[in-house]
Amino acid sequence: MWQHTQDSWFLAVNGFARTTPALQAPMRLYAEYGVVLFAAVLLLSWWWARAHPDTETMAKALWAPAGALLAIGLNQPLSNLVGEARPYTEFPHALVLVAHSQDYSFPSDHAVMAGAVAVGVLLTHRRLGALTVVAALLLAFARVYVGAHFPLDVIVGLLFGAAVSLTGYLAVRRPLASAVAGLTRTPVRPLVATSRAGVVR
Repeated sequence: MWQHTQDSWFLAVNGFARTTPALQAPMRLYAEYGVVLFAAVLLLSWWWARAHPDTETMAKALWAPAGALLAIGLNQPLSNLVGEARPYTEFPHALVLVAHSQDYSFPSDHAVMAGAVAVGVLLTHRRLGALTVVAALLLAFARVYVGAHFPLDVIVGLLFGAAVSLTGYLAVRRPLASAVAGLTRTPVRPLVATSRAGVVR
C-alpha cells in the first residue's frame, strides 16, 4: 500500500518534470550543486555568530557543520542496511536529469545534509534558519524532480538529519560552549568572536 503510494508520488513528480522543461536546467543544477549554497549559509551563520556576545551562539554555529557531517556519517550504514534501489531501477523509462548513481537511495544524503544544516542554522539565527529550511525543502523536492530519489527518501532524510543535528547539539551544548569561551582567551579569538563581542559565562 505505502509502496504503491510512494510510486504514485514519484511518477506524479516525474510527470511534472516532463511537462516543465523550463525548470529542468535550474532544478538539475540545484539538485547537484545546492550543497554549495548550504556551505555558504554555514559560513554566513558563523560570521554572524562572531559578533554575538553569547558564546553559546558561536557554539551553535560551530555545531551546525559538525552536526551535518555526523548525520551524513550515520546515514551511510543506514542506507547500506536498507539497500533501496534508485527510482530509475524500478522505472527505467522515468525522466532522469542527473547521472545515475551506484549507491543506495534511502535515505537521501542530500536531504540528510539539508535537514541537519537547516536545524543547525535555525538554532543560531532564526531568520537565516527559516530561509535555510525553505532551501532544504526545495533541495529535497529537486532530488525527486530530477529522478534521483523517491519522495520517502528525501522526507526521511530531512527528518533524520534534523533529528541528529538537534539531539547532537543538546548532548554537547555545555562542553562546546565552555570550549568556545576558552577559545576567546586565546590567539584564535578572532575566529570565534569579534573584538566587540564579550564573553558570557
